[in-house]
Amino acid sequence: MDQLSVIFAALADPTRRAILARLAEGEATVNQLAEPFPISLQAVSKHLKVLEQAGLITRGKDAQWRPCRLEAAPLRAVVDWADQYRRFWEARYDRLDDYLRTLGKGSPTQED
Repeated sequence: MDQLSVIFAALADPTRRAILARLAEGEATVNQLAEPFPISLQAVSKHLKVLEQAGLITRGKDAQWRPCRLEAAPLRAVVDWADQYRRFWEARYDRLDDYLRTLGKGSPTQED
């Protein structure tokens, strides 16, 4: 599977997206990340493993405290992929604007 597919698969789950949002605020332990979720610590660890395999997080090794950190660089591939579609839609909207301007020029104005 290519890296972009791995990243999208990791982002497909709302719990993993919430974990990334939390890590965007700063590093956190597994226990801290698990707090807001009604799932087991083991389930959170599985989500973290998926995020780690996608390269979206790293886990530190500081004795007993193993903080998780966001690694935003792989998200650049997602942005680059989506950007090509943004350019497509912007071109479409520009053509629509041009068309609407030509329609506006041809319509009579009402003066009272």
